[in-house]
Amino acid sequence: MNAAEAPYGRLQLDGDRWVLSDVPPHVAIRLKNMFQRISKTQTKMFTLPASNEMSADLAWFMERYPFEMSASDARFLKRRVRSFNDDRASTEAILLPGWQAPPIRGFRPGRGLRFHQAQAFELVKRRGSLLLGDDVGFGKTWVAMARAMERRPAAVVVQSHLATQWVNKFIVPNTELTAHIIDGTQPYSLPAADTYIFRYSNIHGWTDVAATGYFKLVAYDEIQDLRTGDTSEKGRAARVFSENAEERLGLSATPVFNYGSEIWSIMSYIDADLLGPWEEFIREWCHMGAGGKWMVTDPDALGSYLREAGAFLRRVRDGRPINRIVVDVAYDHGEAAKTEDLARQLAMKVVEGSFGESGQAARELDALARRVTGMAKAKGVAAYAKILLSSGIPIILAGWHRDVYQIWLDELKEFKPLMYTGSETGRQKDKAVAAYLRRESDCFIISLRSGAGLDGLQERCATVIVGELDWSPQIYEQLFGRVDREGQKQTEITAIFCTCDFGSDPTIMSVNAVKRDQARGITDPGVGIIPVHTDVSHIKLLAQEYLERSNA
Repeated sequence: MNAAEAPYGRLQLDGDRWVLSDVPPHVAIRLKNMFQRISKTQTKMFTLPASNEMSADLAWFMERYPFEMSASDARFLKRRVRSFNDDRASTEAILLPGWQAPPIRGFRPGRGLRFHQAQAFELVKRRGSLLLGDDVGFGKTWVAMARAMERRPAAVVVQSHLATQWVNKFIVPNTELTAHIIDGTQPYSLPAADTYIFRYSNIHGWTDVAATGYFKLVAYDEIQDLRTGDTSEKGRAARVFSENAEERLGLSATPVFNYGSEIWSIMSYIDADLLGPWEEFIREWCHMGAGGKWMVTDPDALGSYLREAGAFLRRVRDGRPINRIVVDVAYDHGEAAKTEDLARQLAMKVVEGSFGESGQAARELDALARRVTGMAKAKGVAAYAKILLSSGIPIILAGWHRDVYQIWLDELKEFKPLMYTGSETGRQKDKAVAAYLRRESDCFIISLRSGAGLDGLQERCATVIVGELDWSPQIYEQLFGRVDREGQKQTEITAIFCTCDFGSDPTIMSVNAVKRDQARGITDPGVGIIPVHTDVSHIKLLAQEYLERSNA
């Protein structure tokens, strides 16, 4: 049966959307079941994006239910389908073990891309956009540098503490690229350079320059910083950078930090058409979860879709898993009791207050509970850290609150702790890293959210202590990635979670389990729940040695 003999409706192109009309009710039901981004209550006329992926699906649907369409629209549809098939075939060819990587010019002698990096380089070159989710330490930075060699000038957007690292550790010693770090939010006459390094904190001042199309490539390092989308100033600015660049590249081993719906914001900066408008995305992929949060209904299916579309690439390392240990530390109920009256007042507002009062009180209660929990167990965490430090084991101690840091500094002062938190300037942070690598201290206190992308600590440390918990489980993966990466000499990485059965810890651990499953399905579809490796034997041995020294 062909469309001319028995059409089941009409299909026509309107701008960048397909419009379907005159669809019989029984076919409309099938249509909405297959294309779930169409509202179940919509009737008579339906629209879908004219992307390669959607056009291929429409062509497949029309094999069963032919639609009437003009000759020009039919040719356009065939071109889209052909592009989809060609793109998928070329992607599969690139990812084959026998693929031959082309030579890439611009690296210094003895430097260049490894095979898996060259694969990513070629994918973004052919597609024009890619979310690169390779595991920490896989060299995602190298892929961005290689693309910058062919798409000059390039804009690279990084977290504030990583700007100098990009230039001094990667671009200058490894490539022939020239680089300039953008200073501030006030535009000025840019010096000639191949690569311009922006911070997420200053791109909003440079949207007028980006709007001219001056930057041929925009690469977002740790792109999870854009997970709130256009609700933030940096998100709105990044939208201008993405819309006016020829190529878009996102880098992050942890693109989903909380619930799976964050991937919509992330992908909108890489390929805005792939997941469609927000309303269509949540209709097709999500459901409303507890607390009014949009959660992805089938994370594995969404992850597979992103990979099949060639928009997301992720490879993980083989090797021994991180040794994750959970220890119960002492909780100072007296410390917690100091804020009991304030906590009670906030709790009453959450339950009985107006919508605005309740929301504000809930945020304040959350902040208070986390700070109090951190302070109440701070001495217990420090006591545990002291066992390792007394044995000469370098550690990274991660927390969040300044009050907690102060307790740790007091309790561990004999070990001369170094600080890398939100209170230190970029220069102070660089000095702290240098001092740690020079072995001036074995104790490196870091903010849970200050170390993403930081390189070098693996040269000294293989033990991380999480002294305060975070609402996002992916924060831990970024933290452990500071030591679990190329250059690590130890055979095992140990991650120690110091928790208690009081305060905010039990609730955070429960929520983390849900969020972890959302992220796992999208980034690693089909892998299933990964068993946690736990071996406390060497920790028990260190504790016994510490007791023996204390009693001597």
